[in-house]
Amino acid sequence: MRDPVEAWPGPLVAILAINLVHIAPWAVTLALLEGAGHALPSDGLLFLYGPFMQGGRHTSASNESFDRLLRSHDPAWGVRDLDSVAASAGHAGLRLERSITMPANNLSVLFRRDP
Repeated sequence: MRDPVEAWPGPLVAILAINLVHIAPWAVTLALLEGAGHALPSDGLLFLYGPFMQGGRHTSASNESFDRLLRSHDPAWGVRDLDSVAASAGHAGLRLERSITMPANNLSVLFRRDP
């Protein structure tokens, strides 16, 4: 299989991942962050959307319930802590620019690639 970044016909300016990091193993999130840090140009944007914990705590009872459900299907899945995602993003050359509260206890999270 070809690398999807290499197969893309032009320069990337943004990467969008909706409802991904909680329904995949942590290694997938790390690969996404590393790939974005490698593929995005300086000032490129990585946009994540979905449920996140903040400060190691769930932001709602419904997200905590959802987290338990996800982990019952696969122990490698689960609602991720935004601090952990941001720390790993930093190692990949991405900085947390903004987190926006959305409906249904989700967040829109924007990371920028460092210059």
